[in-house]
Amino acid sequence: MAAGLGLHTGRVVEFGPGTGSLTRGILAAGVAPENLTLFELDTAFADHLRLAFPDCTLILNGADTAADHIAPGVGAVVSGLPLLSMPEAVCHEIVSAAFRILAPGAPYIQFTYGPKPPIPPATIAALGLTVEAGPKIWTNLPPARVYRFRQLGPGQAD
Repeated sequence: MAAGLGLHTGRVVEFGPGTGSLTRGILAAGVAPENLTLFELDTAFADHLRLAFPDCTLILNGADTAADHIAPGVGAVVSGLPLLSMPEAVCHEIVSAAFRILAPGAPYIQFTYGPKPPIPPATIAALGLTVEAGPKIWTNLPPARVYRFRQLGPGQAD
């Protein structure tokens, strides 16, 4: 999930950090704690995250509100949210919020346990996204795949 992230990425936002497993990976990749903002809804997880990652910014709110809290120009959004289990409209709101804060061409990184991209085709089309599937991670139980989504700017082609 954190492959390719580092000091050069600038600001990174994580949706649904939970216990901080992905957060640790993002920081280990070289993203500075002061450049990492975490969106968490669960108060118990948020309390744990505050203690475990005191130098990161924690926002106790839904990922769909990201544009209300974060200025545009983010270098990457990393999501551990279970998008496949959410209603399509909720998924669309979350992904739309991510692309309102991402810098042009910056990735929205999402993993899934499902056999296809975790963002519905209608949302991919409506937001003009390209999809890059990473390799299947067989050592993860259950096996998972990381997808990187990018929004095409005006005049860009697939």
